Amino acid sequence: MLDLLKSHLSEETLYPIVHLKDKDIEIAFTHTPSYGEEYYSFVNGQHTTQGGTHLAAFREGIVKTAREFYGKEFDPSDVRESIDAAISIRIQEPVFESQTKTKLGSQNTYPNGPSLRNFIVDFVKTALDNYLHKNPSMAEAWKSKILQSEKERKEIAGIKKLANERAKKANLHNRKLRDCRVHFNTKHTDKMLSTLFITEGDSASGSITISRDVNTQAVFSLKGKPLNCFGLTKKIVYENEEFNLLQNALNIEEGIEELRYNNIVIATDADVDGMHIRLLLLTFFLQFFPDLVKNNHVYILQTPLFRVRNKKETIYCYSDEERVKAIEKLAPKPEITRFKGLGEISPDEFKLFIGKKMRLEPVTLDGEASVQHLLDYYMGKNTPDRQDFIIKNLRIEEELEAV
Repeated sequence: MLDLLKSHLSEETLYPIVHLKDKDIEIAFTHTPSYGEEYYSFVNGQHTTQGGTHLAAFREGIVKTAREFYGKEFDPSDVRESIDAAISIRIQEPVFESQTKTKLGSQNTYPNGPSLRNFIVDFVKTALDNYLHKNPSMAEAWKSKILQSEKERKEIAGIKKLANERAKKANLHNRKLRDCRVHFNTKHTDKMLSTLFITEGDSASGSITISRDVNTQAVFSLKGKPLNCFGLTKKIVYENEEFNLLQNALNIEEGIEELRYNNIVIATDADVDGMHIRLLLLTFFLQFFPDLVKNNHVYILQTPLFRVRNKKETIYCYSDEERVKAIEKLAPKPEITRFKGLGEISPDEFKLFIGKKMRLEPVTLDGEASVQHLLDYYMGKNTPDRQDFIIKNLRIEEELEAV
Protein backbone atom coordinates (compact mmCIF):
# COMPACT_ATOMS: atom_id res chain seq x y z
CA MET A 1 0.00 0.00 0.00
CA LEU A 2 2.91 2.30 0.71
CA ASP A 3 4.34 1.94 -2.80
CA LEU A 4 0.89 2.22 -4.38
CA LEU A 5 0.13 5.46 -2.57
CA LYS A 6 3.54 6.89 -3.45
CA SER A 7 2.97 6.13 -7.13
CA HIS A 8 -0.49 7.74 -7.18
CA LEU A 9 0.32 10.91 -5.28
CA SER A 10 0.54 13.88 -7.63
CA GLU A 11 0.94 16.33 -4.79
CA GLU A 12 3.39 17.33 -2.08
CA THR A 13 2.31 15.92 1.28
CA LEU A 14 1.92 17.73 4.60
CA TYR A 15 3.82 14.94 6.38
CA PRO A 16 5.48 11.61 5.42
CA ILE A 17 3.09 8.77 4.56
CA VAL A 18 1.86 6.86 7.61
CA HIS A 19 2.23 3.10 7.04
CA LEU A 20 0.41 0.67 9.37
CA LYS A 21 0.50 -3.08 8.85
CA ASP A 22 -0.55 -6.33 10.52
CA LYS A 23 -1.23 -9.92 9.44
CA ASP A 24 -4.48 -9.32 7.51
CA ILE A 25 -4.55 -5.55 7.11
CA GLU A 26 -2.33 -2.83 5.64
CA ILE A 27 -3.01 0.89 5.60
CA ALA A 28 -1.14 3.90 4.24
CA PHE A 29 -2.31 7.52 4.32
CA THR A 30 -1.24 11.15 4.33
CA HIS A 31 -2.74 14.60 3.80
CA THR A 32 -2.07 17.05 0.98
CA PRO A 33 -2.80 20.76 0.42
CA SER A 34 -5.68 19.88 -1.94
CA TYR A 35 -9.39 19.51 -1.26
CA GLY A 36 -11.43 16.30 -1.20
CA GLU A 37 -10.76 12.70 -0.14
CA GLU A 38 -8.95 10.09 -2.25
CA TYR A 39 -9.05 6.37 -1.40
CA TYR A 40 -7.73 3.12 -2.89
CA SER A 41 -9.20 -0.02 -1.31
CA PHE A 42 -8.52 -3.73 -1.83
CA VAL A 43 -9.90 -7.04 -0.58
CA ASN A 44 -7.78 -10.16 -1.11
CA GLY A 45 -5.99 -8.29 -3.88
CA GLN A 46 -9.24 -7.25 -5.58
CA HIS A 47 -9.46 -3.50 -6.22
CA THR A 48 -12.78 -2.40 -4.70
CA THR A 49 -13.24 0.86 -6.58
CA GLN A 50 -16.52 1.60 -4.77
CA GLY A 51 -15.15 0.83 -1.33
CA GLY A 52 -17.54 -0.92 1.02
CA THR A 53 -17.47 -2.14 4.61
CA HIS A 54 -13.68 -1.99 5.01
CA LEU A 55 -13.34 1.55 3.66
CA ALA A 56 -16.25 2.84 5.74
CA ALA A 57 -14.65 1.31 8.86
CA PHE A 58 -11.29 2.92 8.08
CA ARG A 59 -12.91 6.35 7.61
CA GLU A 60 -14.72 5.87 10.94
CA GLY A 61 -11.60 4.64 12.72
CA ILE A 62 -9.42 7.53 11.68
CA VAL A 63 -11.99 10.04 12.98
CA LYS A 64 -12.33 8.25 16.32
CA THR A 65 -8.56 8.09 16.73
CA ALA A 66 -8.12 11.80 16.03
CA ARG A 67 -10.88 12.75 18.46
CA GLU A 68 -9.43 10.61 21.27
CA PHE A 69 -5.79 11.56 20.67
CA TYR A 70 -6.38 15.31 20.44
CA GLY A 71 -9.20 15.31 23.01
CA LYS A 72 -11.67 17.22 20.84
CA GLU A 73 -14.87 16.22 19.03
CA PHE A 74 -13.68 17.25 15.58
CA ASP A 75 -16.15 17.18 12.70
CA PRO A 76 -15.44 14.06 10.56
CA SER A 77 -15.10 16.17 7.41
CA ASP A 78 -12.34 18.25 9.02
CA VAL A 79 -10.39 15.13 10.04
CA ARG A 80 -10.56 13.56 6.57
CA GLU A 81 -10.31 16.70 4.41
CA SER A 82 -7.45 16.37 1.86
CA ILE A 83 -6.65 12.77 2.81
CA ASP A 84 -5.03 10.32 0.38
CA ALA A 85 -5.23 6.75 1.67
CA ALA A 86 -4.93 3.11 0.67
CA ILE A 87 -6.28 0.11 2.58
CA SER A 88 -5.92 -3.60 1.90
CA ILE A 89 -7.45 -6.46 3.91
CA ARG A 90 -7.56 -10.24 3.71
CA ILE A 91 -10.74 -12.04 4.79
CA GLN A 92 -12.33 -15.45 4.26
CA GLU A 93 -15.15 -15.75 1.74
CA PRO A 94 -15.72 -12.06 1.06
CA VAL A 95 -19.21 -11.01 0.02
CA PHE A 96 -19.45 -8.30 -2.64
CA GLU A 97 -22.48 -6.16 -3.47
CA SER A 98 -22.11 -6.63 -7.21
CA GLN A 99 -20.81 -9.20 -9.68
CA THR A 100 -17.96 -6.89 -10.63
CA LYS A 101 -16.67 -7.10 -7.04
CA THR A 102 -16.16 -3.36 -6.76
CA LYS A 103 -17.85 -2.92 -3.36
CA LEU A 104 -17.42 -5.11 -0.29
CA GLY A 105 -20.55 -6.05 1.61
CA SER A 106 -19.06 -8.51 4.13
CA GLN A 107 -19.72 -7.86 7.80
CA ASN A 108 -17.40 -10.55 9.26
CA THR A 109 -13.67 -11.26 8.98
CA TYR A 110 -13.55 -14.89 10.08
CA PRO A 111 -16.19 -17.30 11.46
CA ASN A 112 -16.87 -16.55 15.15
CA GLY A 113 -14.48 -13.57 14.96
CA PRO A 114 -15.14 -9.87 15.45
CA SER A 115 -17.19 -7.95 12.94
CA LEU A 116 -15.16 -6.53 10.08
CA ARG A 117 -16.04 -3.02 11.15
CA ASN A 118 -14.84 -3.57 14.73
CA PHE A 119 -11.70 -5.35 13.55
CA ILE A 120 -10.64 -2.42 11.35
CA VAL A 121 -11.71 0.36 13.72
CA ASP A 122 -9.84 -1.29 16.62
CA PHE A 123 -6.73 -1.81 14.50
CA VAL A 124 -6.71 1.82 13.33
CA LYS A 125 -7.28 3.18 16.85
CA THR A 126 -4.47 1.10 18.36
CA ALA A 127 -1.88 1.31 15.58
CA LEU A 128 -2.47 4.95 14.68
CA ASP A 129 -2.58 6.09 18.31
CA ASN A 130 0.82 4.43 18.86
CA TYR A 131 2.17 6.07 15.71
CA LEU A 132 0.98 9.53 16.79
CA HIS A 133 2.66 9.19 20.18
CA LYS A 134 5.92 8.10 18.56
CA ASN A 135 5.84 10.78 15.84
CA PRO A 136 4.92 14.13 17.46
CA SER A 137 5.88 16.15 14.36
CA MET A 138 3.38 14.21 12.24
CA ALA A 139 0.76 14.54 15.00
CA GLU A 140 1.26 18.30 15.05
CA ALA A 141 1.09 18.58 11.24
CA TRP A 142 -2.18 16.62 11.14
CA LYS A 143 -3.70 18.67 13.95
CA SER A 144 -2.80 21.89 12.12
CA LYS A 145 -4.51 20.58 8.99
CA ILE A 146 -7.65 19.62 10.94
CA LEU A 147 -7.82 23.04 12.59
CA GLN A 148 -7.29 24.76 9.23
CA SER A 149 -10.15 22.76 7.69
CA GLU A 150 -12.35 23.51 10.69
CA LYS A 151 -11.66 27.25 10.48
CA GLU A 152 -12.36 27.33 6.76
CA ARG A 153 -15.58 25.29 7.12
CA LYS A 154 -16.90 27.70 9.77
CA GLU A 155 -15.99 30.73 7.65
CA ILE A 156 -17.87 29.22 4.71
CA ALA A 157 -20.92 28.37 6.85
CA GLY A 158 -21.60 32.06 7.35
CA ILE A 159 -22.06 32.75 3.65
CA LYS A 160 -23.03 29.30 2.33
CA LYS A 161 -26.79 29.54 2.88
CA LEU A 162 -27.06 32.97 1.28
CA ALA A 163 -24.90 31.91 -1.67
CA ASN A 164 -26.93 28.76 -2.31
CA GLU A 165 -30.21 30.69 -2.18
CA ARG A 166 -28.75 33.15 -4.67
CA ALA A 167 -27.63 30.29 -6.93
CA LYS A 168 -31.05 28.62 -6.87
CA LYS A 169 -32.73 31.90 -7.73
CA ALA A 170 -30.24 32.55 -10.54
CA ASN A 171 -30.73 29.07 -11.98
CA LEU A 172 -34.47 29.69 -12.12
CA HIS A 173 -34.31 33.13 -13.71
CA ASN A 174 -30.95 33.29 -15.45
CA ARG A 175 -30.11 31.77 -18.83
CA LYS A 176 -26.49 31.22 -17.80
CA LEU A 177 -27.21 27.47 -17.66
CA ARG A 178 -29.03 25.87 -20.58
CA ASP A 179 -29.65 22.45 -19.10
CA CYS A 180 -30.19 19.09 -20.78
CA ARG A 181 -32.66 16.30 -20.00
CA VAL A 182 -30.27 13.45 -19.10
CA HIS A 183 -27.91 13.70 -16.11
CA PHE A 184 -25.00 11.59 -14.87
CA ASN A 185 -26.45 11.12 -11.37
CA THR A 186 -29.46 9.18 -12.71
CA LYS A 187 -30.01 5.65 -13.95
CA HIS A 188 -30.71 6.79 -17.51
CA THR A 189 -29.12 4.59 -20.18
CA ASP A 190 -27.45 7.63 -21.78
CA LYS A 191 -26.07 9.11 -18.55
CA MET A 192 -22.45 8.56 -19.68
CA LEU A 193 -23.11 10.98 -22.55
CA SER A 194 -24.22 13.81 -20.26
CA THR A 195 -22.01 16.80 -21.03
CA LEU A 196 -21.67 20.37 -19.81
CA PHE A 197 -19.96 22.82 -22.19
CA ILE A 198 -18.44 25.81 -20.38
CA THR A 199 -18.23 28.63 -22.90
CA GLU A 200 -17.10 32.26 -23.01
CA GLY A 201 -19.45 35.00 -24.15
CA ASP A 202 -22.84 35.02 -25.86
CA SER A 203 -21.67 34.29 -29.42
CA ALA A 204 -19.94 31.00 -28.62
CA SER A 205 -22.61 29.83 -26.18
CA GLY A 206 -25.28 30.77 -28.72
CA SER A 207 -23.76 28.59 -31.44
CA ILE A 208 -23.34 25.61 -29.10
CA THR A 209 -26.84 26.05 -27.62
CA ILE A 210 -28.43 25.94 -31.08
CA SER A 211 -26.25 23.02 -32.26
CA ARG A 212 -26.27 20.81 -29.16
CA ASP A 213 -28.23 17.67 -28.42
CA VAL A 214 -30.76 18.92 -25.85
CA ASN A 215 -31.06 15.44 -24.36
CA THR A 216 -27.45 15.03 -23.26
CA GLN A 217 -25.64 18.36 -23.78
CA ALA A 218 -25.93 21.42 -21.51
CA VAL A 219 -24.25 24.83 -21.80
CA PHE A 220 -22.90 27.11 -19.06
CA SER A 221 -22.01 30.60 -20.28
CA LEU A 222 -19.31 32.65 -18.58
CA LYS A 223 -19.60 36.43 -18.41
CA GLY A 224 -15.93 36.89 -19.27
CA LYS A 225 -12.67 35.91 -17.66
CA PRO A 226 -13.31 34.19 -14.31
CA LEU A 227 -11.38 35.09 -11.17
CA ASN A 228 -7.86 33.73 -10.71
CA CYS A 229 -8.49 31.70 -7.56
CA PHE A 230 -4.92 30.47 -7.11
CA GLY A 231 -3.96 30.54 -3.44
CA LEU A 232 -7.49 31.43 -2.30
CA THR A 233 -9.58 29.32 0.09
CA LYS A 234 -12.80 27.52 -0.77
CA LYS A 235 -14.70 30.44 0.71
CA ILE A 236 -14.24 32.16 -2.65
CA VAL A 237 -16.43 29.51 -4.31
CA TYR A 238 -19.41 30.89 -2.41
CA GLU A 239 -18.43 34.56 -2.49
CA ASN A 240 -17.84 34.59 -6.25
CA GLU A 241 -21.24 34.38 -7.97
CA GLU A 242 -19.97 32.76 -11.15
CA PHE A 243 -18.00 30.02 -9.38
CA ASN A 244 -20.91 29.36 -7.04
CA LEU A 245 -23.32 29.04 -9.97
CA LEU A 246 -20.92 26.65 -11.73
CA GLN A 247 -20.55 24.56 -8.57
CA ASN A 248 -24.33 24.36 -8.26
CA ALA A 249 -24.76 23.47 -11.93
CA LEU A 250 -22.32 20.58 -11.51
CA ASN A 251 -23.83 19.61 -8.12
CA ILE A 252 -20.42 19.09 -6.51
CA GLU A 253 -20.79 21.04 -3.28
CA GLU A 254 -20.75 17.86 -1.15
CA GLY A 255 -18.37 15.90 -3.40
CA ILE A 256 -18.54 14.38 -6.88
CA GLU A 257 -20.78 11.41 -5.99
CA GLU A 258 -23.85 13.27 -7.33
CA LEU A 259 -22.08 14.96 -10.26
CA ARG A 260 -24.72 15.94 -12.85
CA TYR A 261 -22.54 15.68 -15.98
CA ASN A 262 -20.07 12.95 -16.84
CA ASN A 263 -18.14 15.20 -19.21
CA ILE A 264 -17.16 18.76 -18.29
CA VAL A 265 -15.94 20.38 -21.50
CA ILE A 266 -14.13 23.71 -21.54
CA ALA A 267 -15.03 25.31 -24.89
CA THR A 268 -13.05 28.51 -25.43
CA ASP A 269 -11.53 30.28 -28.40
CA ALA A 270 -8.08 29.14 -29.53
CA ASP A 271 -6.59 32.61 -28.95
CA VAL A 272 -4.72 34.22 -26.07
CA ASP A 273 -7.89 35.22 -24.20
CA GLY A 274 -9.42 31.79 -24.71
CA MET A 275 -6.28 30.04 -23.47
CA HIS A 276 -6.25 32.31 -20.41
CA ILE A 277 -9.86 31.42 -19.60
CA ARG A 278 -9.01 27.72 -19.93
CA LEU A 279 -6.16 28.17 -17.47
CA LEU A 280 -8.36 30.04 -14.99
CA LEU A 281 -11.03 27.33 -15.13
CA LEU A 282 -8.47 24.56 -14.73
CA THR A 283 -7.05 26.43 -11.75
CA PHE A 284 -10.54 26.50 -10.23
CA PHE A 285 -11.04 22.74 -10.70
CA LEU A 286 -7.54 21.75 -9.55
CA GLN A 287 -7.62 24.09 -6.56
CA PHE A 288 -11.03 23.14 -5.18
CA PHE A 289 -12.31 20.01 -6.97
CA PRO A 290 -9.23 17.97 -8.04
CA ASP A 291 -11.30 14.75 -7.96
CA LEU A 292 -13.03 15.91 -11.16
CA VAL A 293 -9.68 15.84 -12.95
CA LYS A 294 -8.41 12.71 -11.19
CA ASN A 295 -11.57 10.85 -12.22
CA ASN A 296 -11.32 11.95 -15.87
CA HIS A 297 -14.35 14.23 -16.06
CA VAL A 298 -12.66 17.37 -17.46
CA TYR A 299 -11.90 17.94 -21.15
CA ILE A 300 -10.87 20.65 -23.60
CA LEU A 301 -13.00 20.94 -26.75
CA GLN A 302 -10.93 20.90 -29.93
CA THR A 303 -12.51 22.97 -32.69
CA PRO A 304 -11.10 23.57 -36.18
CA LEU A 305 -8.73 26.44 -36.77
CA PHE A 306 -9.22 26.41 -40.55
CA ARG A 307 -11.75 25.45 -43.21
CA VAL A 308 -10.28 24.51 -46.59
CA ARG A 309 -12.71 23.85 -49.43
CA ASN A 310 -13.31 23.84 -53.14
CA LYS A 311 -16.53 23.31 -55.05
CA LYS A 312 -16.49 19.57 -54.41
CA GLU A 313 -15.13 19.07 -50.88
CA THR A 314 -14.73 20.78 -47.50
CA ILE A 315 -11.99 19.86 -45.01
CA TYR A 316 -11.87 21.18 -41.44
CA CYS A 317 -8.34 21.46 -40.05
CA TYR A 318 -7.34 21.40 -36.39
CA SER A 319 -3.68 22.25 -36.90
CA ASP A 320 -1.32 23.92 -39.36
CA GLU A 321 -0.14 20.49 -40.51
CA GLU A 322 -3.70 19.46 -41.37
CA ARG A 323 -4.20 22.77 -43.19
CA VAL A 324 -1.13 22.23 -45.38
CA LYS A 325 -2.26 18.70 -46.32
CA ALA A 326 -5.79 19.94 -47.10
CA ILE A 327 -4.45 22.68 -49.39
CA GLU A 328 -2.35 20.11 -51.24
CA LYS A 329 -5.33 17.78 -51.59
CA LEU A 330 -7.75 20.44 -52.83
CA ALA A 331 -5.25 22.24 -55.08
CA PRO A 332 -4.88 24.35 -57.13
CA LYS A 333 -6.76 27.23 -55.45
CA PRO A 334 -8.98 26.20 -52.53
CA GLU A 335 -10.79 28.72 -50.37
CA ILE A 336 -9.16 29.01 -46.93
CA THR A 337 -11.01 30.37 -43.89
CA ARG A 338 -9.41 30.83 -40.51
CA PHE A 339 -11.72 30.64 -37.49
CA LYS A 340 -10.49 33.10 -34.87
CA GLY A 341 -13.34 32.40 -32.45
CA LEU A 342 -16.11 29.88 -31.80
CA GLY A 343 -18.68 32.57 -32.59
CA GLU A 344 -17.44 32.63 -36.20
CA ILE A 345 -18.50 29.01 -36.72
CA SER A 346 -22.13 28.75 -37.83
CA PRO A 347 -24.51 26.57 -35.79
CA ASP A 348 -24.92 24.21 -38.77
CA GLU A 349 -21.17 23.68 -38.87
CA PHE A 350 -20.87 23.46 -35.10
CA LYS A 351 -23.06 20.34 -35.11
CA LEU A 352 -20.19 18.55 -36.85
CA PHE A 353 -17.78 19.34 -34.00
CA ILE A 354 -19.90 18.43 -30.95
CA GLY A 355 -21.51 15.29 -32.34
CA LYS A 356 -20.23 11.71 -32.60
CA LYS A 357 -16.90 12.88 -34.06
CA MET A 358 -16.30 15.46 -31.33
CA ARG A 359 -12.62 15.87 -30.51
CA LEU A 360 -12.03 16.08 -26.78
CA GLU A 361 -8.62 16.44 -25.17
CA PRO A 362 -8.73 14.96 -21.66
CA VAL A 363 -7.22 16.97 -18.82
CA THR A 364 -4.94 14.59 -16.96
CA LEU A 365 -2.37 14.84 -14.19
CA ASP A 366 1.17 13.65 -14.68
CA GLY A 367 2.01 11.51 -11.68
CA GLU A 368 5.45 13.13 -11.50
CA ALA A 369 4.12 16.68 -11.25
CA SER A 370 2.26 17.83 -8.14
CA VAL A 371 -0.90 19.90 -8.45
CA GLN A 372 0.60 22.54 -6.20
CA HIS A 373 3.75 22.76 -8.33
CA LEU A 374 1.72 23.18 -11.52
CA LEU A 375 -0.46 25.89 -10.00
CA ASP A 376 2.58 27.66 -8.55
CA TYR A 377 4.33 27.62 -11.93
CA TYR A 378 1.45 28.76 -14.14
CA MET A 379 -0.67 30.86 -11.80
CA GLY A 380 1.73 32.11 -9.13
CA LYS A 381 4.09 35.04 -9.29
CA ASN A 382 5.76 35.68 -12.65
CA THR A 383 8.91 33.66 -12.02
CA PRO A 384 12.04 33.79 -14.26
CA ASP A 385 11.39 30.16 -15.26
CA ARG A 386 7.94 31.01 -16.60
CA GLN A 387 9.23 34.12 -18.35
CA ASP A 388 11.89 32.03 -20.11
CA PHE A 389 9.25 29.47 -21.12
CA ILE A 390 7.01 32.17 -22.62
CA ILE A 391 9.87 33.81 -24.52
CA LYS A 392 11.03 30.49 -26.00
CA ASN A 393 7.52 29.39 -27.04
CA LEU A 394 5.96 32.70 -28.06
CA ARG A 395 4.62 32.90 -31.62
CA ILE A 396 3.09 36.16 -32.77
CA GLU A 397 -0.01 36.51 -34.95
CA GLU A 398 1.96 37.33 -38.13
CA GLU A 399 4.00 34.13 -37.77
CA LEU A 400 0.87 32.01 -37.42
CA GLU A 401 -0.70 33.62 -40.47
CA ALA A 402 2.43 32.93 -42.51
CA VAL A 403 2.63 29.21 -41.67
